[in-house]
Amino acid sequence: MSIRIKRVYASSSADDGRRVLVDRLWPRGLSKQRAELDEWCRDVAPSPELRRWFGHKPERWEAFRTAYRDELAAMDAATLCPLVEVARDDRLTLLYAARNEQHNHARVLAEFLEARQ
Repeated sequence: MSIRIKRVYASSSADDGRRVLVDRLWPRGLSKQRAELDEWCRDVAPSPELRRWFGHKPERWEAFRTAYRDELAAMDAATLCPLVEVARDDRLTLLYAARNEQHNHARVLAEFLEARQ
């Protein structure tokens, strides 16, 4: 399984494979053309309540990871399975808009998907 994460504002590259935006909200100041997405999967993003509570505060990271994994585990398989299948067949790049490259939901999602292989 080949999953990587990348800020949506970073330039695309040939080795990105399938580029999937996994934010619930469209990234500020970014045109759809410049984003160069293959797909936008809003439904795999954290719930609005969890996202607002987390606020990208590093001191809340571990609690956020646990709560978000719980949300992912409760999701309908049809929501997550397409991402798992893409990652099995090709490289999957999960795109996110957060500034913090270490504490963001795409990292948790990638870990979760890799564990489901």
